[in-house]
Amino acid sequence: MPKTSARLLSLLSLLQARRDWPGTLLAERLDVSPRTIRRDVDRLRELGYPIVATKGPDGGYRLDAGRELPPLLFDDDQAVALAVALQLATTSGAGIEEAAARALNTIRQVMPARLRHRIDTLRVTAVERPTNRPSPQVDSAVLMALSAAVHAREVLRFDYAPVTLPGDDADRLNPPRRAEPHHLVTWGGRWYLVAWDLEREDWRTFRADRIVPRTPTGPRFAPRELPGGDVAAFVAGRFQGAGDASGWPCRGEVVLDLPAATVSGYTRDGIVEELGPDRCRLVLGSWSWPSLAAGLGRFDADIEVVGPDELKAAFARLARRYTKAANGTPATPSPGP
Repeated sequence: MPKTSARLLSLLSLLQARRDWPGTLLAERLDVSPRTIRRDVDRLRELGYPIVATKGPDGGYRLDAGRELPPLLFDDDQAVALAVALQLATTSGAGIEEAAARALNTIRQVMPARLRHRIDTLRVTAVERPTNRPSPQVDSAVLMALSAAVHAREVLRFDYAPVTLPGDDADRLNPPRRAEPHHLVTWGGRWYLVAWDLEREDWRTFRADRIVPRTPTGPRFAPRELPGGDVAAFVAGRFQGAGDASGWPCRGEVVLDLPAATVSGYTRDGIVEELGPDRCRLVLGSWSWPSLAAGLGRFDADIEVVGPDELKAAFARLARRYTKAANGTPATPSPGP
């Protein structure tokens, strides 16, 4: 490679590594004169790189954002990291799977042979833990709108689609919501918005696949302090009960005719209390009463419901449904729990 071309690539790599570079420091790093740096900057500008000069005692340069994406330069480790990230993005549920696959193919084609071999031997498959909850896709435009509202600290106005169960009115609409968005997170293959609900005056987690943002957004707000101060701990406590099921929206208590050690082996978020050699008490949480009843039904044992009444009603509802299935009776809408 000609010396000038190699120097241009080195200069571009430095400009991508940090925001501002004094001209004298760039000259020292490349072992050239400040005049040569100015000429090389002009050459990069001609190639489409938006490099701006910064004012100051020494003067300097900055690789600025442009209207079009110019060619980028990555070192070997960055290229491999980008390829791995794109492989994981194909299973992110963010609605960018096809674009990520195309980007990965584009990057692979321009890689030198030594890196292409490393990428071809490194195949990453993201496997989610088994779950009975589907992981719906989220429109990438919705994720961008939510992220923009979080970054701008603007009140988000949105429609929130209700969860429908068999027999519910699928056309039922909830009134528009207003919330102060604080964090966009993923949990268990789903995207959630952590926000302060202005109507309910409390922290809420909203499923991103059920959010339909309205425009324009509301006024700016001063961010509140999240309970505990840590979003990861807050989300874990809200969705998985921090190990005691208290964070789930539906929480029930039953007695099972099974040893506590057996039940504990299949329960990650519940509380198991031994009542005898072959009998235990289980406190468990879930998203809804029918899902909680169905989850408890996976234990092949007699079940005594301690409470609440909503859990008993959910068992009755599932019993009717299972009886119809066993008898071959056509399914009909059933009343709510």
